[in-house]
Amino acid sequence: MTVIAFLSVAPVVEDSMASEVAAAVEALEAFDVSYETTPMGTTIEADDAGELFAAAEAAHGAVDADRVSTVLKVDDKRASSEGAAEKVEAVADELGREPTSDAD
Repeated sequence: MTVIAFLSVAPVVEDSMASEVAAAVEALEAFDVSYETTPMGTTIEADDAGELFAAAEAAHGAVDADRVSTVLKVDDKRASSEGAAEKVEAVADELGREPTSDAD
């Protein structure tokens, strides 16, 4: 089984969030998860939901701010071990191209 999630952890601040987001991403290293950070959040994969939730909680706790906004969207497809890369490949196959724009 593979559990996939989209995690967005952000301090509610006026200035750059980069250092606090970096702290949240660094917290994921302590867990048995794979992840990829994008401009809007981080995709996380784990073998079980418990590990994924623990990693997300650690990322949330790593942000040092008076207010933290965290969103976690979980896909726990229990009958399949399909990962995030395979999901993107399936969309690319349907499109007949990579699912990104050609705009610069």
